[in-house]
Amino acid sequence: MDTTESLSAIGIYGGTFDPIHYGHLRMAEELADIIGLQRVIFVPSGSPRLRAAPAAARMARSEMVRLAIQDNDRFAVDEREINRPGISTTIESLREFRAEFGSRVALCFIIGADAFLKIDQWHEWRALFHVCHFVIVSRPGYAPVDDRFICSGDIESEWTQRRIFSADDLKLQPAGYIFTPRTSRLEISASQIRDLAGNGKSPRYLLPEVVADYIRLNSLYIEKA
Repeated sequence: MDTTESLSAIGIYGGTFDPIHYGHLRMAEELADIIGLQRVIFVPSGSPRLRAAPAAARMARSEMVRLAIQDNDRFAVDEREINRPGISTTIESLREFRAEFGSRVALCFIIGADAFLKIDQWHEWRALFHVCHFVIVSRPGYAPVDDRFICSGDIESEWTQRRIFSADDLKLQPAGYIFTPRTSRLEISASQIRDLAGNGKSPRYLLPEVVADYIRLNSLYIEKA
């Protein structure tokens, strides 16, 4: 559906958030400004289909997100995936969001470049383009997303047909585009924080202090003997 009238835009940011840290938060803040997102909805995953189970329990990860974003009016947390039994699939959640928001909202699905390169392994991956836009961001440790970003096969075909270069274009239709904005790449990883916490060291300044306190008080990421 093409339209000359600008749509409102909502960001959907899924992940394990195990734990959430400043890299996640700063990137979401910048995307809200770059695209003009009315809201960024953080969606902690339940049982991911294509990766190992998160170290922290579902509700612990959701609570850490809630604590981290509590002072930002543009951020919200959605628990549909952690409340869903069994394996979570992105297409199921995005279809639910689309049904809730309707066709007058541009759904912007935020995804790391490393994950996008494997998107053809996702359940009903081609259907994703019919319910959302892809906003692809670079991650620390991976090459920046630019004109040298290399896809292959069916993914390359979608990349070539759907890529746009202006954030304003995302609001021209509710779904179907690929946008690759430049955002800050903070050299922070969740695995680094888990290792620090597991070894009794401080993760301070890598994530909000309230999240660090929650990790310490609940003895998260400490291996049980």
